[in-house]
Amino acid sequence: MSTRHDLDLKAFEAILKTEKAKIEKNISLTKAELNGIVNEDEIDDIEDMAGLEINNTTDQALLQKLEAEMAEINAALNKIALGSYGICERTGKPIPVARLNANPTARTVVGE
Repeated sequence: MSTRHDLDLKAFEAILKTEKAKIEKNISLTKAELNGIVNEDEIDDIEDMAGLEINNTTDQALLQKLEAEMAEINAALNKIALGSYGICERTGKPIPVARLNANPTARTVVGE
């Protein structure tokens, strides 16, 4: 695997770090929401309980999605640090710049 010299790695790093900060904030807010649901003392009836259960399930799913996105961003930032960013993990070919612009965490070339 060779380092890509046709990419503005600083620009991709900035994009990824900006997205990482947004996701960190959303993870924090979602965890606070989940903690609020857990500590809910005003459950009066079964309808309230069902509503809280739905909110809890939705927030858990959202948290898992956000954590997966965070892992992808961290992997991309690690690849930038190692000099392997923009290289397909399957083929070793360069990932097209247009694909990286659309999805900065892309790991593979489409169709390979």
